[in-house]
Amino acid sequence: MQAAPPVDTVIQAVQTLYHNPDVAEKERASTWLGDFQRSIYAWQISDELLQRKQDVESCYIAAQTMRTKIQYSFHELPVESHESLRNSLINHIEVLSDPNFQVIMTQLCLALADLALQMPQWRNSASFLIQKFSSNQTHVPILLEILIVLPEEIHSRSLRLGQNRREEFSQELTESAPAVLNLLTACSETYQNDHRILGRVFKCLASWFYLQSLPTREVAGSKILTVNFQVLMNHNTPSMLHEAASDNVVAALYSMEDIEEHPELAHALYQGVMQLHEAYHMAVAEEDIDKCVNYSRIFTELAEAFLEVMVESPGRNLGDLRILGAVLDCVGHCQYEVAEITFNFWYRMSEILYKRDSQILNDVFRPYIHRLITALAGHCQLDPDHEGIPDEHDEFGDFRMRVSDLVKDVVYLVGSTTCFEQMFNNLASHQGGASWEITEAALFTMTAVAKNILPEENGVVPHVLQAIINLPPSTHVAVKYTSTRMLGQLAEWIEKHPDYLEPILSFLTDNLRIDSLASVAATSLMNLCSTCQDPMRKHFDGLLQIVQAMDSFNLSHEAGVGLLRGSAMVLSKMPLDKICEGLKQLVYVQITPLSQSLKSGEVVKSGAKGDPTIWLDRLAEIFRHTNPLVMNGEAHPCQPLIQDIWPILSSACERYQADVKIIERCCRCLRFAIRCVGMGSVVLLNPLVTQMVNIYRVHQHSCFLYLGSILVDEYGKDEGCIAGLLEMLQAFIVPAFQLLQGENGLRDHPDTVDDLFRLCARFVQRNPLAILGSSVMQSVLECAIFAITLAHREANASVMKFFRDLIHCATEKQDKDDFETRVTLVKPLLFSHGEEITKGIITACVFHLPSFMVPDQGDVLFLLMKLDRAAVCTWLETTLKSLPTQNSVGTVNATQKQLTDFHKAVTKSENQKEIIYALRDFARLFR
Repeated sequence: MQAAPPVDTVIQAVQTLYHNPDVAEKERASTWLGDFQRSIYAWQISDELLQRKQDVESCYIAAQTMRTKIQYSFHELPVESHESLRNSLINHIEVLSDPNFQVIMTQLCLALADLALQMPQWRNSASFLIQKFSSNQTHVPILLEILIVLPEEIHSRSLRLGQNRREEFSQELTESAPAVLNLLTACSETYQNDHRILGRVFKCLASWFYLQSLPTREVAGSKILTVNFQVLMNHNTPSMLHEAASDNVVAALYSMEDIEEHPELAHALYQGVMQLHEAYHMAVAEEDIDKCVNYSRIFTELAEAFLEVMVESPGRNLGDLRILGAVLDCVGHCQYEVAEITFNFWYRMSEILYKRDSQILNDVFRPYIHRLITALAGHCQLDPDHEGIPDEHDEFGDFRMRVSDLVKDVVYLVGSTTCFEQMFNNLASHQGGASWEITEAALFTMTAVAKNILPEENGVVPHVLQAIINLPPSTHVAVKYTSTRMLGQLAEWIEKHPDYLEPILSFLTDNLRIDSLASVAATSLMNLCSTCQDPMRKHFDGLLQIVQAMDSFNLSHEAGVGLLRGSAMVLSKMPLDKICEGLKQLVYVQITPLSQSLKSGEVVKSGAKGDPTIWLDRLAEIFRHTNPLVMNGEAHPCQPLIQDIWPILSSACERYQADVKIIERCCRCLRFAIRCVGMGSVVLLNPLVTQMVNIYRVHQHSCFLYLGSILVDEYGKDEGCIAGLLEMLQAFIVPAFQLLQGENGLRDHPDTVDDLFRLCARFVQRNPLAILGSSVMQSVLECAIFAITLAHREANASVMKFFRDLIHCATEKQDKDDFETRVTLVKPLLFSHGEEITKGIITACVFHLPSFMVPDQGDVLFLLMKLDRAAVCTWLETTLKSLPTQNSVGTVNATQKQLTDFHKAVTKSENQKEIIYALRDFARLFR
């Protein structure tokens, strides 16, 4: 935006955005307003719009603009204008205090909070604002809103404040906390009957609890906590106020990281929460789901806060196990949303008890787990009028999957076999038989633990299997579905009891013919194949018949692929002379329709009818899981077949070269075919590489780079192949580099970065002398340095893996004959670029990468130090001198002492972890 637009033009754009029915005009107005908000003129014009107070829409856009400008463009303002901006924002807040402007007020309060954080010369902003607004009762809602957002914004990642400023501001708020507590306590008494303001009081207190700055002893003895629990015990409390009071208790419990440091608050909260049991039951009786959810959150947070105490001293003092009873009451609520809130607590309890590994503790907590599993099974019941199979992808299906995961996590406390028996006995206890939905829910819960049933269990499992195999035709299809699924989960037990295999296979084969059960039957059949490979060999002919007819079954793509996977695994266990014929039959069921499609001349796009990816995926799965045991000197039984089908796969690549999804499937299929026979497929190397390079020049599909890395991995040590592989790399690099050097090339093509450096790393691993001595090495290294800051997890990991492997060439396998040559080639490369690599790592960690990506950077820095610690000391010192130690408003990012301490922490490190911790701590100074 070259010049400041008239204010009326901005207002007109806002009106168009909100009120013009023409969609195209709305989009134009939105684009124009976006440009306006990014311009330097937005500061002054937004201020004028707020002064005009013409309408809600223009004021909202102005307030939002003010906030985003302060968040992202604060550097545009000179320091001397900060105070006038603060005064202007305060003035707008006072003028726009009308309830109709609440959404605008929130934006302005956030803007003021963000300004306070970025304005170091504004000291004790919380105290300043309390003095400014507390004298006028009409301004109390405004003050509460500001005090709510002020501590919340400290942790905003939109503001690159740096750890020093965040800590400085946190300390200022801690100093103001007693005054805030006094203000909120007074408000809770004065406005006890004003639900709107009282809700804001609780919300504000919760915000300061999360900051962990409140004096907890004073809070424990304050009247505000008493008012909070009175609100929660009153069943007439409005929902919004009840939720705010609940949020506050949850925040208070969450803030107690160590109960021993806050004993007074811990006791006060324990006593207050334990009084809510009756109120919870009242909410249940009144069917007030919202309040039940709130109580469930409170009881669960209390249990989380006191979990360590309950484990250390169960049943004594704050280790009161009645807390678990309260949580289980919530699990028993008729609505599964209430029960689901407790799940994280049970995960944590299970983890702690598992680590303690104490039989005495397990005995104490086991009854609660029994109750939990029984209640969860009840929640998994489908509606009695449900038709069809369970939907695993709707909201209730997601809940059932989470129940299954939770049962798997906690079942060790009671034992999988015991749980299985418990569910079976519960079903048996129903006189006249349990209803279908109860039966299905019990079977679903049994399925979660079936995989861990001990092979020696012979009491219940045989009865269950007989009941499943003999299910009458009139059985509800959901029961059949879950029973069929359970058979697959019992595969390990069935492996030890092969006498049951034949009737089970017959049952599953029958279900393949039922549309609604076909996919789950195929999945269970796949599980049996993968687990019972030896017993299944005599049934391979039956598997072949199923595979040949699989397109006549109503199978999902995944289930069909899984069926082929299982068949290939069974095939791998057969004698070598049988494998070739068996594989041929499996493969030609897929290759024949693919070949016919190619001969037809029709180009089918991925996702359309006749999509070749279906057959390619199936072929890939067959090759991936056909792994026969071939002794040295024996011909691989799969080699002739792969050579036979190569022309068809090559034709598919040629035909569909512009369709990235189909090409990716072709490459995946070739990858597993090559992996299957290894050096046996070397005859395909030259035609395959030639085709890959020719297509890549036109279409830069990164999957060709990935397939290239597979070729290097398989043939990279063969001196007869290395020249051709190097030519392949050189041919790939030119178009790949052109792609990455374009505007936003790295960001827009992370797959290319990922696969290119995986290819280069494989060269370094398999034949380092070849690539290190090649002309491409210099360019590859420069591109890797350029990509260090790329914030894409997989791509960055591949780049750093390349660096690690490169450094290993000069430090690892010193007993090998080529070690001295490797050192001679690698050291000059690394030393000539060492400072750039070091600077790239520090810059990436500080300005570009999320903290979870820092470990890879730390590994490379540590390996560089192993190579030459003195050189890294120098490179790191130079890098740190180039960093901005102050931001645009003069806030110190890192003091000289912090820079020195970081330098010392890195250069004195004896392992990677020390460097990773140092990098993460250092990066916080700038964020």
